[in-house]
Order: sequence, then C-alpha cells, then structure tokens
Amino acid sequence: MRIAALLAVGAAACGPAPQAPVSPPPASGWHEFEGTLNGAGTRRFLPLGEGRRAALVDLRGTMLLAGPGKPGVGFQAETIALTDSATGLVGRSVWTDEQGNRVFSELRGEGAATRNRITGTFLGGTGRFAGISGDYEFSWQYVVEAEDGTIQGRGTGLKGRFRIDPAAKGATK
Repeated sequence: MRIAALLAVGAAACGPAPQAPVSPPPASGWHEFEGTLNGAGTRRFLPLGEGRRAALVDLRGTMLLAGPGKPGVGFQAETIALTDSATGLVGRSVWTDEQGNRVFSELRGEGAATRNRITGTFLGGTGRFAGISGDYEFSWQYVVEAEDGTIQGRGTGLKGRFRIDPAAKGATK
C-alpha cells in the first residue's frame, strides 16, 4: 500500500506542469511584452540603378510572446513589405491568435543590412483585440537567402507595448 502511494505521488510529480490560462488583455492601461519571431517566405528584387534595389517581401511565420502584459502567447504572423535600399521598408502585418482574433499593424524600417531596425504601430484588431493601440520594434536577421528568392529569418530584440480601448467603435473585423 505504501509503495503504491509513493508511486502515485512520484508519477504525479513527473507529469506536465499545469498551464496558466491565457486571459484577455486588460481593458485599459499600457502593457509591455517581448518575444521571438521566425518567418519564411519569398523576396523578389528589382534593380533601381547603380547600388540601389527594391524588393517585395512576403513572409509567414510564428511569434511567441512573453511577459506578464503580453496580449497572447502565440500568433501566426503574416507580413508583406516593400523595401528600398535607399529609403527603407514599408509594410503591413497581421497576427492571428489560436482563436482567430487578429491584430493589424503598419511596419517601417531603415531597410539596410547594417540598419535593420523595424518598428510596428498597431492599427486595430478583431475580437478581443478590437481597440488595440501601441507599438513594437525588432531587428530582422536573414538566416537563409536562396537564389530562387526563398528566405527564412528571425526577429531579434522583439519588444513592445499595447493597450485596449474598450470604447473603440468600428473596430475592423
């Protein structure tokens, strides 16, 4: 009997740790987050004369967030962007959580390999993210750049802040 009880306690101790439920973000106030971003997709170049080129970038990937103020744990992220080696990056991104709620953002960046800081501004969201505002930043690093335009990379130093305005009307669906 005593051995059975010890085995039961030992088995329970070896089980997975209980997961804390992800609660929706609070209705007001600023909340900070940080995380990781990985993506893969395509990039198509267009030469613009001596030493200058533009590219269309289409990326899909995953984002995992941390911190007590995070808007969620994991998102699928989709981004389209136009880069110009002289003027930088302009793009749009959509993050989708496990329940289909979305966060929309506008991206701007310096665009050069040595100055690749990208900033995002939240434009709104759907579901529990309706009325979201805030910003975030990260640096992009290419991990794979194939001749056929296939790319893979990661965002480093991802951090940001957000708040939800409960009175926001006309949130995008």
